[in-house]
Amino acid sequence: MQKHALIVLAVAALASGCTLAPKYQRPDAPVTASFPKGGVYETQPASGEAARSAKGRAATDIGWDEFFADPRLKRVIELALHNNRDLRVSVLNVAEARAQYRVQRAELMPTLSATGTGTRTRTPADLSYVGRSTVGSDYQVAGSASWELDFFGKVQSLSQKALDTYLSTAQARKAAEIALVSQVADQYLTMVAYDEMLAVTKNTLDTATNSYKLTKLQFDTGTGSELDLREAAGVMQQAQANYESYQRSRAQAENALVLLVGEPLPDDLPAGLPLGDQGLLVDVPAGLPSDLLTRRPDIIEAEATLRGANANIGAARAAFFPSISLTGNMGYASASLGQLFKPGQLAWSWGPSISVPIFAGGENRANLDLAHLEKNVAIAQYEKAIQTAFREVADGLAARGTYDRQISSLQAYTGSQQRRYDLSNLRYKNGVDSYLSVLTAQTDLYSAQQSLITASLARLTNLVDLYQYLGGGWVEHTGDQPRPADAPLYDAPAAANAASGAVATTKPAA
Repeated sequence: MQKHALIVLAVAALASGCTLAPKYQRPDAPVTASFPKGGVYETQPASGEAARSAKGRAATDIGWDEFFADPRLKRVIELALHNNRDLRVSVLNVAEARAQYRVQRAELMPTLSATGTGTRTRTPADLSYVGRSTVGSDYQVAGSASWELDFFGKVQSLSQKALDTYLSTAQARKAAEIALVSQVADQYLTMVAYDEMLAVTKNTLDTATNSYKLTKLQFDTGTGSELDLREAAGVMQQAQANYESYQRSRAQAENALVLLVGEPLPDDLPAGLPLGDQGLLVDVPAGLPSDLLTRRPDIIEAEATLRGANANIGAARAAFFPSISLTGNMGYASASLGQLFKPGQLAWSWGPSISVPIFAGGENRANLDLAHLEKNVAIAQYEKAIQTAFREVADGLAARGTYDRQISSLQAYTGSQQRRYDLSNLRYKNGVDSYLSVLTAQTDLYSAQQSLITASLARLTNLVDLYQYLGGGWVEHTGDQPRPADAPLYDAPAAANAASGAVATTKPAA
Protein backbone atom coordinates (compact mmCIF):
# COMPACT_ATOMS: atom_id res chain seq x y z
CA MET A 1 0.00 0.00 0.00
CA GLN A 2 2.87 2.34 0.76
CA LYS A 3 4.24 1.56 -2.71
CA HIS A 4 0.97 2.60 -4.31
CA ALA A 5 0.96 5.80 -2.28
CA LEU A 6 4.46 6.69 -3.46
CA ILE A 7 3.43 6.10 -7.08
CA VAL A 8 0.43 8.39 -6.67
CA LEU A 9 2.59 11.10 -5.11
CA ALA A 10 5.15 10.84 -7.92
CA VAL A 11 2.45 11.13 -10.55
CA ALA A 12 1.00 14.12 -8.72
CA ALA A 13 4.39 15.82 -8.62
CA LEU A 14 4.76 15.38 -12.37
CA ALA A 15 1.22 16.50 -13.04
CA SER A 16 1.69 19.67 -11.00
CA GLY A 17 4.07 20.93 -13.68
CA CYS A 18 1.29 20.90 -16.31
CA THR A 19 -0.91 23.87 -17.11
CA LEU A 20 -3.63 24.56 -19.64
CA ALA A 21 -2.73 28.22 -19.97
CA PRO A 22 -1.88 29.27 -23.55
CA LYS A 23 1.76 29.98 -24.28
CA TYR A 24 2.40 33.66 -23.65
CA GLN A 25 3.59 35.76 -26.56
CA ARG A 26 4.36 39.44 -26.17
CA PRO A 27 2.23 41.52 -28.59
CA ASP A 28 4.08 43.53 -31.19
CA ALA A 29 4.64 47.15 -30.23
CA PRO A 30 1.99 49.26 -32.03
CA VAL A 31 4.43 52.11 -32.75
CA THR A 32 7.11 52.83 -35.33
CA ALA A 33 10.68 51.64 -34.82
CA SER A 34 11.97 55.17 -34.23
CA PHE A 35 10.77 58.49 -32.91
CA PRO A 36 9.69 61.16 -35.42
CA LYS A 37 12.43 62.94 -37.31
CA GLY A 38 12.75 66.17 -39.24
CA GLY A 39 11.26 69.57 -38.53
CA VAL A 40 11.15 70.41 -34.84
CA TYR A 41 12.68 67.03 -33.96
CA GLU A 42 15.93 67.86 -35.72
CA THR A 43 16.65 70.82 -33.45
CA GLN A 44 17.61 69.21 -30.17
CA PRO A 45 19.66 71.01 -27.53
CA ALA A 46 23.28 70.05 -27.15
CA SER A 47 25.32 70.52 -24.02
CA GLY A 48 27.22 73.78 -24.39
CA GLU A 49 30.03 75.10 -22.26
CA ALA A 50 27.65 76.58 -19.71
CA ALA A 51 25.25 73.61 -19.64
CA ARG A 52 25.48 70.42 -17.60
CA SER A 53 25.65 67.37 -19.83
CA ALA A 54 24.08 63.93 -19.48
CA LYS A 55 27.22 62.58 -21.17
CA GLY A 56 25.22 60.17 -23.28
CA ARG A 57 23.73 58.29 -20.31
CA ALA A 58 20.16 57.00 -20.51
CA ALA A 59 17.58 58.60 -18.24
CA THR A 60 17.32 55.41 -16.15
CA ASP A 61 21.02 55.67 -15.33
CA ILE A 62 20.89 59.32 -14.24
CA GLY A 63 20.02 59.87 -10.59
CA TRP A 64 17.58 62.65 -9.83
CA ASP A 65 20.18 64.20 -7.53
CA GLU A 66 22.35 64.80 -10.61
CA PHE A 67 19.53 65.69 -13.00
CA PHE A 68 18.46 68.58 -10.75
CA ALA A 69 20.88 71.26 -9.63
CA ASP A 70 18.73 73.30 -7.21
CA PRO A 71 19.70 72.23 -3.65
CA ARG A 72 16.34 73.36 -2.29
CA LEU A 73 14.47 71.25 -4.83
CA LYS A 74 16.61 68.20 -4.05
CA ARG A 75 15.76 68.46 -0.37
CA VAL A 76 12.05 68.86 -1.12
CA ILE A 77 12.10 65.73 -3.33
CA GLU A 78 13.80 63.75 -0.59
CA LEU A 79 11.14 64.82 1.91
CA ALA A 80 8.36 63.84 -0.50
CA LEU A 81 9.83 60.36 -1.02
CA HIS A 82 9.76 59.91 2.75
CA ASN A 83 6.33 61.31 3.50
CA ASN A 84 4.00 61.30 0.49
CA ARG A 85 0.83 59.43 1.44
CA ASP A 86 -0.03 58.20 -2.07
CA LEU A 87 3.40 56.61 -2.25
CA ARG A 88 2.80 54.93 1.10
CA VAL A 89 -0.43 53.48 -0.25
CA SER A 90 1.47 52.15 -3.28
CA VAL A 91 3.99 50.44 -1.01
CA LEU A 92 1.21 48.91 1.09
CA ASN A 93 -0.52 47.69 -2.06
CA VAL A 94 2.66 45.82 -2.97
CA ALA A 95 2.77 44.19 0.46
CA GLU A 96 -0.89 43.25 0.10
CA ALA A 97 -0.32 41.70 -3.34
CA ARG A 98 2.69 39.80 -1.99
CA ALA A 99 0.56 38.36 0.83
CA GLN A 100 -2.19 37.38 -1.60
CA TYR A 101 0.37 35.58 -3.74
CA ARG A 102 1.65 33.66 -0.73
CA VAL A 103 -1.91 32.65 0.15
CA GLN A 104 -2.57 31.38 -3.37
CA ARG A 105 0.82 29.67 -3.64
CA ALA A 106 0.10 27.73 -0.44
CA GLU A 107 -2.69 25.91 -2.33
CA LEU A 108 0.01 23.98 -4.18
CA MET A 109 1.15 22.32 -0.95
CA PRO A 110 -0.54 19.65 1.18
CA THR A 111 -2.35 20.77 4.30
CA LEU A 112 -1.43 19.00 7.52
CA SER A 113 -3.27 19.17 10.83
CA ALA A 114 -3.41 17.32 14.12
CA THR A 115 -6.44 16.75 16.32
CA GLY A 116 -7.10 15.19 19.65
CA THR A 117 -10.60 14.30 20.91
CA GLY A 118 -12.03 12.67 23.96
CA THR A 119 -15.74 11.96 24.51
CA ARG A 120 -17.86 10.14 27.08
CA THR A 121 -21.46 9.29 26.31
CA ARG A 122 -24.37 7.88 28.35
CA THR A 123 -27.21 6.01 26.66
CA PRO A 124 -30.55 5.67 28.54
CA ALA A 125 -31.90 2.18 29.22
CA ASP A 126 -34.90 2.55 26.90
CA LEU A 127 -32.54 3.36 24.03
CA SER A 128 -29.88 0.78 24.84
CA TYR A 129 -29.68 -2.56 23.06
CA VAL A 130 -28.81 -4.29 26.33
CA GLY A 131 -31.81 -2.94 28.18
CA ARG A 132 -29.88 -0.85 30.70
CA SER A 133 -28.15 2.50 30.63
CA THR A 134 -24.61 2.43 29.35
CA VAL A 135 -21.63 4.76 29.54
CA GLY A 136 -19.04 4.75 26.74
CA SER A 137 -15.72 6.50 26.05
CA ASP A 138 -13.88 7.35 22.83
CA TYR A 139 -10.40 8.88 22.70
CA GLN A 140 -8.52 9.73 19.51
CA VAL A 141 -5.25 11.42 18.59
CA ALA A 142 -4.58 11.69 14.87
CA GLY A 143 -2.82 13.66 12.19
CA SER A 144 -4.59 14.35 8.90
CA ALA A 145 -3.43 15.48 5.48
CA SER A 146 -5.20 16.74 2.39
CA TRP A 147 -3.77 17.54 -1.01
CA GLU A 148 -5.44 18.53 -4.23
CA LEU A 149 -3.59 16.87 -7.11
CA ASP A 150 -3.19 19.68 -9.62
CA PHE A 151 -3.24 17.42 -12.69
CA PHE A 152 -4.65 20.12 -14.95
CA GLY A 153 -2.79 23.11 -13.51
CA LYS A 154 -5.73 25.01 -12.05
CA VAL A 155 -3.99 25.84 -8.79
CA GLN A 156 -0.72 26.53 -10.56
CA SER A 157 -2.43 28.92 -12.99
CA LEU A 158 -4.11 30.78 -10.15
CA SER A 159 -0.76 30.97 -8.36
CA GLN A 160 0.88 32.36 -11.52
CA LYS A 161 -1.87 34.95 -11.84
CA ALA A 162 -1.33 36.02 -8.23
CA LEU A 163 2.41 36.31 -8.89
CA ASP A 164 1.85 38.45 -11.98
CA THR A 165 -0.55 40.63 -10.02
CA TYR A 166 2.15 41.11 -7.41
CA LEU A 167 4.76 41.99 -10.05
CA SER A 168 2.32 44.38 -11.70
CA THR A 169 1.62 46.10 -8.38
CA ALA A 170 5.35 46.40 -7.70
CA GLN A 171 5.85 48.16 -11.03
CA ALA A 172 2.90 50.44 -10.30
CA ARG A 173 4.63 51.39 -7.05
CA LYS A 174 7.82 52.13 -8.99
CA ALA A 175 5.92 54.25 -11.51
CA ALA A 176 4.29 56.14 -8.64
CA GLU A 177 7.67 57.04 -7.15
CA ILE A 178 9.10 58.19 -10.50
CA ALA A 179 5.97 60.26 -11.13
CA LEU A 180 6.23 61.77 -7.65
CA VAL A 181 9.75 63.05 -8.33
CA SER A 182 8.47 64.69 -11.51
CA GLN A 183 5.35 66.12 -9.87
CA VAL A 184 7.32 67.63 -6.99
CA ALA A 185 9.81 69.20 -9.39
CA ASP A 186 7.06 70.61 -11.62
CA GLN A 187 5.18 72.06 -8.66
CA TYR A 188 8.34 73.52 -7.14
CA LEU A 189 9.28 75.18 -10.44
CA THR A 190 5.74 76.55 -10.72
CA MET A 191 6.12 78.13 -7.30
CA VAL A 192 9.46 79.66 -8.34
CA ALA A 193 7.81 81.01 -11.51
CA TYR A 194 5.11 82.68 -9.41
CA ASP A 195 7.82 84.27 -7.27
CA GLU A 196 9.35 85.75 -10.40
CA MET A 197 5.94 86.83 -11.68
CA LEU A 198 5.34 88.59 -8.38
CA ALA A 199 8.70 90.34 -8.60
CA VAL A 200 8.04 91.54 -12.16
CA THR A 201 4.49 92.58 -11.31
CA LYS A 202 5.61 94.42 -8.15
CA ASN A 203 8.21 96.32 -10.16
CA THR A 204 5.60 97.21 -12.78
CA LEU A 205 3.13 98.21 -10.07
CA ASP A 206 5.68 100.49 -8.38
CA THR A 207 6.57 102.12 -11.70
CA ALA A 208 2.90 102.52 -12.63
CA THR A 209 2.09 103.97 -9.21
CA ASN A 210 4.84 106.58 -9.52
CA SER A 211 3.68 107.41 -13.03
CA TYR A 212 0.11 107.78 -11.82
CA LYS A 213 1.17 110.14 -9.03
CA LEU A 214 3.15 112.25 -11.47
CA THR A 215 0.29 112.34 -13.97
CA LYS A 216 -2.22 113.25 -11.26
CA LEU A 217 0.02 116.06 -10.12
CA GLN A 218 0.19 117.36 -13.68
CA PHE A 219 -3.58 117.05 -14.03
CA ASP A 220 -4.18 118.86 -10.74
CA THR A 221 -1.89 121.73 -11.80
CA GLY A 222 -3.52 121.95 -15.23
CA THR A 223 -0.49 120.84 -17.24
CA GLY A 224 -1.77 117.32 -17.94
CA SER A 225 -4.88 115.88 -19.55
CA GLU A 226 -7.52 113.69 -17.97
CA LEU A 227 -6.90 111.11 -20.70
CA ASP A 228 -3.31 110.69 -19.52
CA LEU A 229 -4.54 110.40 -15.95
CA ARG A 230 -7.05 107.67 -16.80
CA GLU A 231 -4.50 105.76 -18.88
CA ALA A 232 -2.00 105.86 -16.00
CA ALA A 233 -4.67 104.78 -13.53
CA GLY A 234 -5.63 101.84 -15.77
CA VAL A 235 -2.07 100.52 -15.96
CA MET A 236 -1.69 100.82 -12.19
CA GLN A 237 -5.02 99.13 -11.48
CA GLN A 238 -4.30 96.27 -13.86
CA ALA A 239 -0.90 95.70 -12.27
CA GLN A 240 -2.49 95.73 -8.81
CA ALA A 241 -5.09 93.16 -9.89
CA ASN A 242 -2.38 90.95 -11.38
CA TYR A 243 -0.33 91.22 -8.21
CA GLU A 244 -3.24 90.00 -6.08
CA SER A 245 -3.90 87.16 -8.53
CA TYR A 246 -0.28 86.01 -8.48
CA GLN A 247 -0.17 86.16 -4.68
CA ARG A 248 -3.19 83.87 -4.53
CA SER A 249 -1.77 81.49 -7.13
CA ARG A 250 1.60 81.40 -5.38
CA ALA A 251 0.00 80.49 -2.05
CA GLN A 252 -2.05 77.74 -3.72
CA ALA A 253 1.05 76.42 -5.50
CA GLU A 254 2.82 76.10 -2.16
CA ASN A 255 -0.20 74.29 -0.69
CA ALA A 256 -0.08 71.83 -3.59
CA LEU A 257 3.63 71.28 -3.01
CA VAL A 258 3.06 70.68 0.71
CA LEU A 259 0.45 68.05 -0.18
CA LEU A 260 2.94 66.27 -2.43
CA VAL A 261 5.68 66.46 0.20
CA GLY A 262 3.37 65.16 2.91
CA GLU A 263 4.45 67.64 5.58
CA PRO A 264 4.91 71.41 5.94
CA LEU A 265 8.04 72.71 4.28
CA PRO A 266 10.74 73.09 6.96
CA ASP A 267 12.30 76.46 7.66
CA ASP A 268 15.86 75.21 7.26
CA LEU A 269 15.64 74.40 3.55
CA PRO A 270 18.69 75.54 1.58
CA ALA A 271 18.39 78.54 -0.70
CA GLY A 272 16.85 77.90 -4.09
CA LEU A 273 17.76 79.00 -7.60
CA PRO A 274 15.81 81.20 -10.05
CA LEU A 275 14.35 79.69 -13.20
CA GLY A 276 17.26 80.78 -15.34
CA ASP A 277 19.81 79.01 -13.12
CA GLN A 278 18.07 75.63 -12.60
CA GLY A 279 20.70 73.88 -14.75
CA LEU A 280 18.73 70.76 -15.66
CA LEU A 281 20.39 68.20 -17.92
CA VAL A 282 19.11 69.12 -21.36
CA ASP A 283 20.71 66.49 -23.61
CA VAL A 284 19.37 63.23 -22.15
CA PRO A 285 19.26 60.82 -25.15
CA ALA A 286 15.87 59.43 -26.14
CA GLY A 287 17.10 56.08 -27.50
CA LEU A 288 14.58 53.93 -29.40
CA PRO A 289 10.88 53.27 -28.70
CA SER A 290 11.75 49.63 -27.96
CA ASP A 291 13.84 50.85 -25.01
CA LEU A 292 10.64 52.04 -23.35
CA LEU A 293 9.49 48.40 -22.97
CA THR A 294 12.23 47.83 -20.40
CA ARG A 295 12.56 51.36 -18.99
CA ARG A 296 8.98 52.40 -18.31
CA PRO A 297 7.50 50.71 -15.22
CA ASP A 298 3.95 51.46 -16.39
CA ILE A 299 4.58 49.39 -19.55
CA ILE A 300 6.14 46.57 -17.50
CA GLU A 301 3.12 46.80 -15.19
CA ALA A 302 0.72 46.46 -18.13
CA GLU A 303 2.59 43.42 -19.45
CA ALA A 304 2.55 41.74 -16.03
CA THR A 305 -1.20 42.28 -15.94
CA LEU A 306 -1.42 40.71 -19.40
CA ARG A 307 0.59 37.70 -18.23
CA GLY A 308 -1.78 37.29 -15.31
CA ALA A 309 -4.80 37.36 -17.62
CA ASN A 310 -3.09 34.72 -19.79
CA ALA A 311 -2.55 32.48 -16.75
CA ASN A 312 -6.18 32.93 -15.71
CA ILE A 313 -7.25 31.27 -18.97
CA GLY A 314 -5.43 28.14 -17.79
CA ALA A 315 -7.42 28.13 -14.56
CA ALA A 316 -10.68 28.63 -16.47
CA ARG A 317 -9.84 25.73 -18.81
CA ALA A 318 -8.91 23.46 -15.91
CA ALA A 319 -12.37 23.98 -14.39
CA PHE A 320 -13.78 21.71 -17.15
CA PHE A 321 -11.72 18.75 -15.88
CA PRO A 322 -12.03 16.60 -12.75
CA SER A 323 -10.65 17.79 -9.45
CA ILE A 324 -8.75 15.06 -7.60
CA SER A 325 -7.71 15.19 -3.95
CA LEU A 326 -5.95 12.84 -1.56
CA THR A 327 -7.03 12.79 2.07
CA GLY A 328 -5.83 10.64 4.92
CA ASN A 329 -5.29 10.48 8.65
CA MET A 330 -3.25 8.38 11.03
CA GLY A 331 -3.25 8.20 14.81
CA TYR A 332 -4.43 6.29 17.84
CA ALA A 333 -7.93 5.45 19.02
CA SER A 334 -9.12 3.75 22.15
CA ALA A 335 -12.14 3.48 24.40
CA SER A 336 -9.85 4.06 27.39
CA LEU A 337 -7.51 6.99 27.82
CA GLY A 338 -4.93 4.73 29.50
CA GLN A 339 -4.90 2.36 26.55
CA LEU A 340 -4.69 5.12 23.87
CA PHE A 341 -0.99 4.79 23.06
CA LYS A 342 -0.66 1.06 23.74
CA PRO A 343 0.34 -1.34 20.92
CA GLY A 344 -2.50 -2.29 18.65
CA GLN A 345 -4.34 1.04 18.96
CA LEU A 346 -3.00 2.48 15.69
CA ALA A 347 -5.77 3.68 13.38
CA TRP A 348 -5.48 5.13 9.88
CA SER A 349 -7.42 5.79 6.75
CA TRP A 350 -6.67 7.34 3.37
CA GLY A 351 -8.15 7.57 -0.08
CA PRO A 352 -8.62 9.75 -3.11
CA SER A 353 -11.70 11.80 -3.91
CA ILE A 354 -12.72 13.01 -7.35
CA SER A 355 -15.14 15.70 -8.34
CA VAL A 356 -16.29 15.74 -11.97
CA PRO A 357 -18.16 18.79 -13.34
CA ILE A 358 -21.34 17.61 -15.08
CA PHE A 359 -23.73 20.53 -15.19
CA ALA A 360 -23.20 24.06 -13.84
CA GLY A 361 -25.61 26.05 -15.97
CA GLY A 362 -22.87 27.19 -18.34
CA GLU A 363 -20.78 28.76 -15.54
CA ASN A 364 -17.50 27.18 -16.64
CA ARG A 365 -18.00 28.21 -20.26
CA ALA A 366 -18.88 31.74 -19.18
CA ASN A 367 -15.79 31.92 -16.98
CA LEU A 368 -13.59 30.79 -19.88
CA ASP A 369 -15.15 33.37 -22.20
CA LEU A 370 -14.65 36.00 -19.50
CA ALA A 371 -10.99 35.01 -19.12
CA HIS A 372 -10.43 35.41 -22.87
CA LEU A 373 -12.16 38.79 -22.85
CA GLU A 374 -10.05 39.95 -19.90
CA LYS A 375 -6.92 38.95 -21.78
CA ASN A 376 -8.05 40.91 -24.84
CA VAL A 377 -8.66 43.92 -22.61
CA ALA A 378 -5.19 43.50 -21.10
CA ILE A 379 -3.66 43.34 -24.59
CA ALA A 380 -5.37 46.59 -25.56
CA GLN A 381 -4.25 48.23 -22.31
CA TYR A 382 -0.67 47.06 -22.86
CA GLU A 383 -0.65 48.42 -26.40
CA LYS A 384 -2.21 51.69 -25.21
CA ALA A 385 0.51 52.02 -22.54
CA ILE A 386 3.15 51.72 -25.28
CA GLN A 387 1.37 54.22 -27.52
CA THR A 388 0.98 56.67 -24.64
CA ALA A 389 4.67 56.38 -23.76
CA PHE A 390 5.64 56.90 -27.41
CA ARG A 391 3.43 59.99 -27.66
CA GLU A 392 4.75 61.46 -24.39
CA VAL A 393 8.39 61.06 -25.43
CA ALA A 394 7.71 62.36 -28.94
CA ASP A 395 5.90 65.42 -27.54
CA GLY A 396 8.78 66.05 -25.17
CA LEU A 397 11.33 65.84 -27.98
CA ALA A 398 9.28 68.20 -30.16
CA ALA A 399 9.13 70.75 -27.35
CA ARG A 400 12.71 70.38 -26.12
CA GLY A 401 14.30 71.90 -29.21
CA THR A 402 11.71 74.59 -29.89
CA TYR A 403 11.65 75.99 -26.35
CA ASP A 404 15.30 77.06 -26.58
CA ARG A 405 14.66 79.07 -29.71
CA GLN A 406 11.40 80.46 -28.35
CA ILE A 407 13.05 81.65 -25.15
CA SER A 408 15.96 83.14 -27.07
CA SER A 409 13.48 85.14 -29.14
CA LEU A 410 11.51 86.17 -26.06
CA GLN A 411 14.67 87.33 -24.31
CA ALA A 412 15.53 89.50 -27.31
CA TYR A 413 11.95 90.76 -27.47
CA THR A 414 11.93 91.62 -23.77
CA GLY A 415 15.21 93.51 -24.20
CA SER A 416 13.81 95.49 -27.11
CA GLN A 417 10.64 96.32 -25.15
CA GLN A 418 12.75 97.50 -22.22
CA ARG A 419 14.71 99.76 -24.56
CA ARG A 420 11.48 101.00 -26.12
CA TYR A 421 10.07 101.88 -22.73
CA ASP A 422 13.26 103.73 -21.72
CA LEU A 423 13.23 105.74 -24.98
CA SER A 424 9.53 106.52 -24.74
CA ASN A 425 9.93 107.71 -21.17
CA LEU A 426 12.88 109.88 -22.19
CA ARG A 427 10.97 111.40 -25.14
CA TYR A 428 8.01 112.11 -22.88
CA LYS A 429 10.16 113.86 -20.29
CA ASN A 430 11.71 116.00 -23.05
CA GLY A 431 8.25 116.88 -24.37
CA VAL A 432 8.77 115.12 -27.69
CA ASP A 433 6.07 112.45 -27.27
CA SER A 434 2.78 111.95 -25.41
CA TYR A 435 2.43 109.98 -22.22
CA LEU A 436 0.27 107.43 -24.06
CA SER A 437 3.41 106.11 -25.78
CA VAL A 438 5.05 105.57 -22.38
CA LEU A 439 2.06 103.68 -21.01
CA THR A 440 1.80 101.52 -24.13
CA ALA A 441 5.50 100.69 -23.96
CA GLN A 442 5.22 99.87 -20.26
CA THR A 443 2.28 97.53 -20.86
CA ASP A 444 4.08 95.77 -23.70
CA LEU A 445 7.22 95.37 -21.57
CA TYR A 446 5.23 93.83 -18.73
CA SER A 447 3.52 91.43 -21.16
CA ALA A 448 6.89 90.42 -22.63
CA GLN A 449 8.33 89.74 -19.17
CA GLN A 450 5.33 87.56 -18.29
CA SER A 451 5.64 85.61 -21.55
CA LEU A 452 9.34 84.99 -20.92
CA ILE A 453 8.71 83.62 -17.43
CA THR A 454 5.86 81.42 -18.70
CA ALA A 455 8.00 80.00 -21.51
CA SER A 456 10.94 79.42 -19.15
CA LEU A 457 8.70 77.47 -16.79
CA ALA A 458 7.26 75.42 -19.68
CA ARG A 459 10.76 74.60 -20.90
CA LEU A 460 11.89 73.36 -17.49
CA THR A 461 8.76 71.31 -16.80
CA ASN A 462 9.10 69.77 -20.27
CA LEU A 463 12.66 68.67 -19.45
CA VAL A 464 11.52 67.23 -16.12
CA ASP A 465 8.60 65.38 -17.69
CA LEU A 466 10.77 64.05 -20.53
CA TYR A 467 13.21 62.72 -17.93
CA GLN A 468 10.27 60.90 -16.32
CA TYR A 469 8.87 59.66 -19.65
CA LEU A 470 12.25 58.10 -20.46
CA GLY A 471 12.16 56.19 -17.18
CA GLY A 472 14.36 58.45 -15.04
CA GLY A 473 13.83 59.28 -11.39
CA TRP A 474 14.13 55.89 -9.69
CA VAL A 475 17.71 56.17 -8.42
CA GLU A 476 19.02 59.11 -6.41
CA HIS A 477 22.66 59.17 -7.49
CA THR A 478 24.07 58.31 -10.89
CA GLY A 479 25.83 54.97 -10.60
CA ASP A 480 23.58 53.66 -7.81
CA GLN A 481 22.42 50.09 -8.22
CA PRO A 482 18.65 50.29 -8.73
CA ARG A 483 16.46 49.07 -5.90
CA PRO A 484 13.88 46.32 -6.45
CA ALA A 485 10.51 47.59 -7.66
CA ASP A 486 8.94 46.30 -4.43
CA ALA A 487 11.41 48.20 -2.24
CA PRO A 488 10.01 49.93 0.86
CA LEU A 489 9.71 53.69 1.15
CA TYR A 490 12.73 55.68 0.07
CA ASP A 491 15.47 55.81 2.69
CA ALA A 492 18.41 58.15 2.07
CA PRO A 493 21.15 56.06 3.78
CA ALA A 494 19.89 52.85 2.18
CA ALA A 495 19.71 54.52 -1.22
CA ALA A 496 23.27 55.72 -0.84
CA ASN A 497 24.44 52.17 -0.12
CA ALA A 498 22.33 50.87 -3.07
CA ALA A 499 20.02 47.94 -2.55
CA SER A 500 20.57 44.74 -4.46
CA GLY A 501 18.46 43.71 -7.46
CA ALA A 502 17.26 45.90 -10.30
CA VAL A 503 13.58 44.95 -10.68
CA ALA A 504 11.21 42.71 -8.78
CA THR A 505 11.14 39.80 -11.22
CA THR A 506 11.51 36.88 -8.84
CA LYS A 507 8.92 35.24 -6.67
CA PRO A 508 8.58 36.61 -3.14
CA ALA A 509 9.35 34.33 -0.23
CA ALA A 510 6.63 31.84 0.49
